Amino acid sequence: MSLRVVKKTCVDVCFLVQGMLENNVYFISDGEATMVADPSSDAEEIMRALDGRELDAIVLTHCHSDHVGAAADLRRLTGATVIASKIDAPEICGEKPISRDNWKFKTCPVDFRAEDGDVVEIGNMAWKVMLTPGHTKGGMCWYLVPQFGNHEDGAPVLISGDTLFEGSVGRTDFEGGSMKEMRASLRKLAFLPDETIVLPGHGRQTTIGAERSRTFAQWA
Repeated sequence: MSLRVVKKTCVDVCFLVQGMLENNVYFISDGEATMVADPSSDAEEIMRALDGRELDAIVLTHCHSDHVGAAADLRRLTGATVIASKIDAPEICGEKPISRDNWKFKTCPVDFRAEDGDVVEIGNMAWKVMLTPGHTKGGMCWYLVPQFGNHEDGAPVLISGDTLFEGSVGRTDFEGGSMKEMRASLRKLAFLPDETIVLPGHGRQTTIGAERSRTFAQWA
């Protein structure tokens, strides 16, 4: 197990890489609360990485199995609140069939169904929910700026799931995907400050400023 640190953010961010699609599983804490974003495939490994810390929330950026595969077991082991978008939640919790392009996974109850513009408080972190369809209908990004809560130092953070990567965007050829919607979502993200550190679902971390001249210029 290799837990890696993301530096210069306004909160403490570490991550593991899990699964055959090399998903980034993020651990984010402000000293008061801890959340995990997109638990991919191995709840026991995530528990070892938590090293006894209480887990307060499990955030699922979208409904694909490589981002939610360990969510049910992690919820069972920790009692943490599971948060997903109102649109993708029915597939995650089994209220609707898993789409044909998604792999089967253990369905997981969703305790809070977020909508665009919601502000979700976890400890002293106040995250703004940004609905960003394109990869899935209910894909969402989570945005945290230093002036939200008690975080005055460090750069803003965007958990981007499979919407925005380093130099690329999430696939739009799956069921529920749409390049038109992806372009609109990217235009929404382009309003964020250049210094915002982007935590993507796969690959290396980047910044909004770095993507302005390549990803946004090409697709937005």
